[in-house]
This record gives sequence, structure tokens and C-alpha cells, in this order.
Amino acid sequence: MKPSLLLVIVSLVLAGCGGDDSTDATSTDTITLPASSPGMVYWLRDGKVWPVARELPATDTATAALEELFAGPTETESDELAATTAIPGGSPSVTVENGVATLEDPQGSFSGAALAQIVYTLTQFPATESVEIDGQSYTRADFEEETPSVLVESPLPFEAVTSPIHATGTANTFEATFEYEVKDSTGKVVDRHFVTATSGTGTRGTFDFTTKAVDDPATLVVFESSAEDGSRIHEVEIPLSSS
Repeated sequence: MKPSLLLVIVSLVLAGCGGDDSTDATSTDTITLPASSPGMVYWLRDGKVWPVARELPATDTATAALEELFAGPTETESDELAATTAIPGGSPSVTVENGVATLEDPQGSFSGAALAQIVYTLTQFPATESVEIDGQSYTRADFEEETPSVLVESPLPFEAVTSPIHATGTANTFEATFEYEVKDSTGKVVDRHFVTATSGTGTRGTFDFTTKAVDDPATLVVFESSAEDGSRIHEVEIPLSSS
């Protein structure tokens, strides 16, 4: 073998070894846990629960969500969504075990609307199936009266979206149908269609729909048409932003 060729081979081997050491050190140094994760809290709009976005820590998310809930709506949420809360205040802690979130020291009783806010907020997490307060167990199904006929859980108010918009949530409407509209920033309706949930007429079902592609989507509107006269009922507007 020629000396020059031998030098090339040795150089390549040494370079490969050095690269492996560097890669190992880098991968070890950059392993980090996510600092936060997207979440929700539920306010009241016209007396019905409605979610808004909150950035929550990656650990102990149930406690953080509860703290955000008890802190109340922001000024923007109050002004632009007319969001209110039935939470009286305080700062109860929560433990989650075997699918049950238990409020520790709830500091008084809660109205039905307040309970709905708490239960919806805590059961957004897959690890929580029910909520226990003062020895009483609750699920979302216990608060149908506090749940809007069409509850959009994605996209959330003020969320940056791309077009077409993908929307999901639950509904309990006559014959499981409702309608949606997409408005642009001028208020012009640029898309409208019917949606059919998995169930309705007394039984809450789920829905999953995608709008058509439009320019400048600024508002998603959901509503029912009255079976009596065709007028809009249970209408809710969700302001959006374009990403």
C-alpha cells in the first residue's frame, strides 16, 4: 500500500472517531424536558362553559390549570368574549390518582356553573376521568345544562390558524346537525356549511370538520337553525388570528 493512501485511511478513521465522541457529548448535553404545554381553562359565555387557551407547565399541569381557572378571565377575554366565571376565588390544591382528580380543601361550596368549569378544566387531561369534591364524584356528563349545544374545543378563541380550518368538539343539537360560518377580517362570510355530529337530540356526540380553504379567516361562527322558524339560535363567535 502506498504511504499516501495509508495516511488518508488513518485520517478518515480518526475523524470518524472524533465525530462519534462529539455527537455523544452533544446528545447528552441537549436532553431537556419541555418547559410548557398547551392547555385550556373554561369560562362561561352566556352561562355555558367555553374553553380558552393557557400555556401550562409540562409537569403538575392539573394544579397549574386550576390556578389559572381560579385567577379568572383576562381583560381581553372579558371584553372581547364577554367571558365570566362563577368561581368564587381561593386556591384549592388537587391530586390526581387512578383517573380521579380530588380537590383538597375546596374552601366552601360551588354553584353548578362553577363545578362545571372545574370539571371541564380538569378533565381535559387524559389522566383525569372524573373529579371528586367533598366526597361527590363528577364527570362532564353531569353538566349538560351548563354545556352549550355546540362546544368547539379546537380552534380556541384568538388561536392562530391556517386555512382550511380544522374544528373539533362536541354537540347536542336537534337531529345532530348544526351550521358553521367562516368570516374574514371585514366580516364577510367566506364559507358556510352544515355539520352532523355523531349523535344529538338529547345525546351529546362529537364532531370533526374541516372548512374549505379561504383567505384571511378571522372568525368561526357556530349556530343552530330553529326548527320552528329557521332563525339562528345558540350562536357563538370564535375570534381567530392568521398564522
